[in-house]
Amino acid sequence: MSLESSVIALCAALIACGVLLRHSSFLQDVQFVLTKIKVRRFIEKCVQTNYSILDRFLELVKTQPHKPFVYFKDETFTYRDADVLSNKVARAFLQAGCVKEGDTVALFLGNQPMFLWLWLGLVKIGCAGALLNSNIRSKSLLHCLNCSGATTLVAAEDLLDAVKEVLPHLHEQQINVFILADRCEVTGVKSFIDKMNQASSEPIPKELRSHLTMQSPAAYIYTSGTTGLPKAALITQGRVWTMSLLLPSSGVNSKDVIYDTLPLYHSTGFLVFTGAIERGIPVVLRSKFSASQFWDDCEIIFKKLTNAFRLAVGNGIRADVWRDFVRRFGEIQIREFYGATEGNFALLNYSSKMGALGRHTFLHKMFFPYAVIKYDIDKEEPLRDSSGFCMEVQRGEPGLLVTKITAKAPFIGYVRDMKQTEKKKLRNVFKKGDLYFNTGDLLRIDEDNFMYFHDRVGDTFRWKGENVATAEVADILALADCIKEANVYGVKVPGQEGRAGMAAVTLRDGLKFDSTAVFKHVEDFLPSYARPRFLRIQRSLDITGTFKLIKTKVVEQGFNPNEITDPLYFLNEKEKNYTPLTPDVFDSIIAGDVKI
Repeated sequence: MSLESSVIALCAALIACGVLLRHSSFLQDVQFVLTKIKVRRFIEKCVQTNYSILDRFLELVKTQPHKPFVYFKDETFTYRDADVLSNKVARAFLQAGCVKEGDTVALFLGNQPMFLWLWLGLVKIGCAGALLNSNIRSKSLLHCLNCSGATTLVAAEDLLDAVKEVLPHLHEQQINVFILADRCEVTGVKSFIDKMNQASSEPIPKELRSHLTMQSPAAYIYTSGTTGLPKAALITQGRVWTMSLLLPSSGVNSKDVIYDTLPLYHSTGFLVFTGAIERGIPVVLRSKFSASQFWDDCEIIFKKLTNAFRLAVGNGIRADVWRDFVRRFGEIQIREFYGATEGNFALLNYSSKMGALGRHTFLHKMFFPYAVIKYDIDKEEPLRDSSGFCMEVQRGEPGLLVTKITAKAPFIGYVRDMKQTEKKKLRNVFKKGDLYFNTGDLLRIDEDNFMYFHDRVGDTFRWKGENVATAEVADILALADCIKEANVYGVKVPGQEGRAGMAAVTLRDGLKFDSTAVFKHVEDFLPSYARPRFLRIQRSLDITGTFKLIKTKVVEQGFNPNEITDPLYFLNEKEKNYTPLTPDVFDSIIAGDVKI
């Protein structure tokens, strides 16, 4: 009997005897670990039998051809429709003579059914799709294309201008370029829709993907690029299964309809699509998510497709937003999860603890080894003891989450970027020769073993000899009556050690900045060293296409009112207020005449 089977049997016996029932969370903990073990065994079976998500899709085409697969605007596409259209995509590529098994095709378009048909069609002929962020341009676009090694680019018609901007470089690299249109007058750019319409819809022979295995590339998904150029993470056919099985692990069942609110080029948006295939359910797409129209969308979905909104799955929800959401809309289950596109580990908040990512348990750690270790913010590296090994944190102490790299939990890394891949590996963590994945995230574990996100490594800064977690300060600021969102970061001040806290904030609709109230708020809820010394009022915060805050630009701009047109304020301890940061005040701060 394997270790997994032995522990499972022991837990079952203890539960049956009632030994552990007095611990209310134990059953949930065991169930979560058992689910993860079941998922891992299923994936191992898929690897052994070479059973891909495409095979699952083709099974559904046979067993439920007329069941809706995609809802988009006023259109409904069945599983049979998706099969026919992706067959036509595959044949159009083959007839164009520019794509063969093993190639990578870059997909440059927003949320629309064609995104799904393109990816399915590519997999049918043994190719991978590089999922480009539809917001990138120029240098970033070329960088992402080069990362993936794509030989062909397919772009939406409304992105033609972005393509034309880099077209000479694409031609230099002999990249074939298609636009999703019936015709195109631009030299060197071919139309695709007309070719697809003319192509046969006959099934694609399996021989055309005969070399496809669970280790074959299925997609390249890019990191958000909040701190630099995006990096391409390789998503194998086996990893597609890992991602897809998040939905059933979160409680999604075969009777559900799932609304995909994120871009399909994002790992979570993509896993909702493939997860819908795993469940055999419909997915609702929207060209671009709108918070203001979300409930209107849901009302339409409820009336037409399902009875109730019962479950929300995602990551990055603040505790206060979670609380307000449930208070306003009822006891909707929220399944917050933690994971990285390129990572080898995931957490799931299966107990609905507001603000938590999941629970720290010995069972989970036994089967899926990880640790939260002491981290030196100044040196930006793990702290090690006299023997040279890392040390785990105490309860309540923030630390770096690291996850063990094993054959069952591999870290594949970034495509064509060995330097960044190596930077994510930590060696000799607890013993000589071991290897861990550096998540780059600081977490903390409370006395009840709940795990919370603390900050990103590099975002945390030191001021007055103390570590300041930007994510926690941002959460506190967002609780102020007039502040809607906050992007917190550290800025250099001449003559001062460390970095002073600064926050770019947006205001709630119809409200003005109340400097006195905000001062009182940060005084009440933040220790002195964590209170932002400078505030910048913006109309909107810079974010990526997946709603992650971008700090690079605002950090570079600092707090100089001579260079920033947005209203600026500084923490005036003497007046107990945030007062306007004028050029004269700025000069006084730089000269050291004004204390901050």
